[in-house]
Amino acid sequence: MPKLPDQSGRRIVVTGSNSGTGKEAATRFAAVGASVVLAVRSTEKGATAAAEIRAAHPHADVEVRELDLADLASVRRFAAELVDEERPIDVLVNNAGVMAPPQRFETVDGFELQLGTNFLGPFALTNLLLPSLLRAEAPRVATMSSLAAIPGRIRFGDLQWERGYNGWRAYAQSKLADLLLALHLHRLTVEADVPLVSTAAHPGYTRTNLQSAGRSLGRAKPVQASNRALPFTQAVEQGTEPLLYAAVGPNAVGGAYYGPAGPFGLTGPTTAVSIPGSARSADLARSLWAVAEDLTGTRPPL
Repeated sequence: MPKLPDQSGRRIVVTGSNSGTGKEAATRFAAVGASVVLAVRSTEKGATAAAEIRAAHPHADVEVRELDLADLASVRRFAAELVDEERPIDVLVNNAGVMAPPQRFETVDGFELQLGTNFLGPFALTNLLLPSLLRAEAPRVATMSSLAAIPGRIRFGDLQWERGYNGWRAYAQSKLADLLLALHLHRLTVEADVPLVSTAAHPGYTRTNLQSAGRSLGRAKPVQASNRALPFTQAVEQGTEPLLYAAVGPNAVGGAYYGPAGPFGLTGPTTAVSIPGSARSADLARSLWAVAEDLTGTRPPL
C-alpha cells in the first residue's frame, strides 16, 4: 500500500472507525503520526479497535468518542465537545454508514435510517465541526460515497421512504446525497473564499461487514457476508485507498471524486473518477442542502 504523508501534529476525526474502511483509515493515519479521534456508536467496539491500533503501532495517538449519527442530539454533543476544546481539526472523514436494511427503520429523530445515518447525520456533523476545521491551516472534509450513487435519485416527494420502501434504492439515494454534500460544500467554500477542501471517494466493491450488517437488521439470524476474494472485489486495505487519498493526499483537490481505476470502478489503484450524471446538477445539490438544513437545524458558518 502507498505510504501516506506524515501527519504529525494533525488531528483527524474518522466516523465509523471501529471496523471496515473506517478502522483501516484510522490505523493508517495513526501510523503516520496523526492524532485520531475514533468517532463510533459503540464505545466498547471503539475501545477494541483502539487497542488493536495501538498494538500494531505502539506510539499511536488515538482516542474513542461516542457518536451516533442516527441521533442528532448525539451529533450535537460530540461536535460541541470538540469545538469547545478550541483545538483545530485538520480532517473530518465522513465514513460511517448502513446499507440496505430489509425493512424500513427510523432514526431517533424519525428519519429513514439510511438517509439519517448516511447523510443527515454527517451533514449536521460537518456543519457543526466547521468552526474547528476552519481553525486548521489546511482543513479538509472527505466524504465516502458509493457506486450506488450512480443509479441513485433524490426523491424530494418522499425522502423518508414512507411509501414503497426499497432498501437498495434508499441506500442509493443516501449515497448520492453524500456525493452532493461533498460537491456543494466545495462550492460553498469557494464562494466564501475559505481554504477548506471538500472531497469525495468511493471504495469500489470492497469486502467489509457493511454488506451484512445492514441486511441483518430486524432479522432473527444475522446475514453472513462472504469473505471470499471474488472476482472484481478487493480487500479493505486496497478499498480504503480512495478515502485515504481524498482525506490526506497532497494532490487531492476540492470538488474531486476518487475511486478505483479498475474494471467498472470496482477494484484497482486510486484515481480521480468522473462525477456520475446523477450528481452533476448544482441546482439539485443546492435544493438538497436547503432541505437538509431544515431537517437538521444546522447551517454552515460560512
